[in-house]
Amino acid sequence: MTERIGHFIDGEYREPSGGRYFESTNPATLEVLYEAARGNQEDVRIAVDAARRTFESNAWQRTTPTQRGHLLRRLGDAVAANAEELARFESLDNGKLLREMRGQLKSLPEYLYYYAGLADKVQGSQIPTNSPEMLNFTQREALGVVGAITPWNSPLTLTVSKLAPALAAGNTMVIKPSEYTSRTILRLAELTVEAGFPAGAVNAVAGFGGEAGAALVDNPRIAKISFTGSTKTGSAIAASAASRFIGCTLELGGKSPNIVFEDADVPNAAMGVVAGIFAAAGQTCIAGSRVFAHRSVYDELLERVSERASSIKIGDPLDDGTELGPLAFEDQLVKVRSYIELGVSEGASVHSGGERPDIELPGYFLQPTVLTEATNEMRVCREEIFGPVAAIMPFDTEDEVLHLANDTNYGLAAGVWTSNLQRAMRMAQRLEAGTIWLNTYRAMSPMSPRQGFKESGVGVEHGLESMNEYTRLKSIWINTDEGPVADPFVMRG
Repeated sequence: MTERIGHFIDGEYREPSGGRYFESTNPATLEVLYEAARGNQEDVRIAVDAARRTFESNAWQRTTPTQRGHLLRRLGDAVAANAEELARFESLDNGKLLREMRGQLKSLPEYLYYYAGLADKVQGSQIPTNSPEMLNFTQREALGVVGAITPWNSPLTLTVSKLAPALAAGNTMVIKPSEYTSRTILRLAELTVEAGFPAGAVNAVAGFGGEAGAALVDNPRIAKISFTGSTKTGSAIAASAASRFIGCTLELGGKSPNIVFEDADVPNAAMGVVAGIFAAAGQTCIAGSRVFAHRSVYDELLERVSERASSIKIGDPLDDGTELGPLAFEDQLVKVRSYIELGVSEGASVHSGGERPDIELPGYFLQPTVLTEATNEMRVCREEIFGPVAAIMPFDTEDEVLHLANDTNYGLAAGVWTSNLQRAMRMAQRLEAGTIWLNTYRAMSPMSPRQGFKESGVGVEHGLESMNEYTRLKSIWINTDEGPVADPFVMRG
């Protein structure tokens, strides 16, 4: 019998109020893995109410910042102790390589340890005043219940990047994981209780975006929404949050440029291009899907990238030798293939890949694909594909490629490959993206802030700056003058 997994609410697993479940399928084998509870508005209400009760409880309010840090460190230890289980769950759910997930699980506790250290570093400041009798200072305080909606491509990492600063700042949370990857997030919520967090501090309601996700966004007791996903959905969430005057942090889509100059180390740049678009089957918001190569190195780069792409070992993500697993679900495969067909209809050519690989597994596999003869005006170069598809285009001058790179609605990340330090710094300053990589790609750390420009998002994730996303600022004035008020109709300051 297929395993059924309920919501995790108020410290325990619970059946869905509507009694409905939905299947999660292994994208490599098409086998049903488990059934997850299908959440609705009532499930979300119960979870938010539990989170609010915990937030208002004496136990949580009297937990000092240092004690919250201790709890986060214990959660990091719990994640580390269950790393193999979590890595395998996630690989089975979304098709990411098991060895990649083992690497992520090795670093994931560091995110929790980092924010554990920040929990008691949230400080206000004393503000100068024009009156010696007036003392003015600020303090930052928790918002309340944070709603988090997390995606299917990197569920644990992208959830922890929200959960850790929110808890460190003193909030409680309700998470709605993607319907394609519920299991690891439900298990993560369970681990918070095992680590010592009070029941209700972290809750997870599984289900679909139009049901559980919408209910979470619209719940009046939610103080903030943190979302990672598509720009279209992010726009709708931002509108809902604005209508209630609550904050939102949005990490959205990308169409990132990866730029190779004539003085670059071309072999290294080629590997950077491969890492930027074919790792994780291109299912990442920071994918370097638009590759611009200086005309003098274009042919060499194209040959190196295509050769490596053609030799990528495609297969079972649980196999340590596999380099590329399946796309996460059928609709995603259909979408990516339709973009390849669209590119051809627009005038691009499939230089390599673009077909189903000849393997025995029945899942949602696609060869890594390189497009040539593409232009920056084509839809395949303007819209996020979210798959292993790179368009490699030539350029002649620095100003030209800068214009091409910035000619996009997105601004999440960019890569630059050059041996010229001055040029590297010029590009870093002038590229319109929140993260710039110079002679590398896909480097990240919990200590390094990430922000999307333009339609790539709102707010900051990771780093010290992200703590401000989960707190509100209060200004406090104290009158130290015990004498009578001279004039009640004059503002004091």
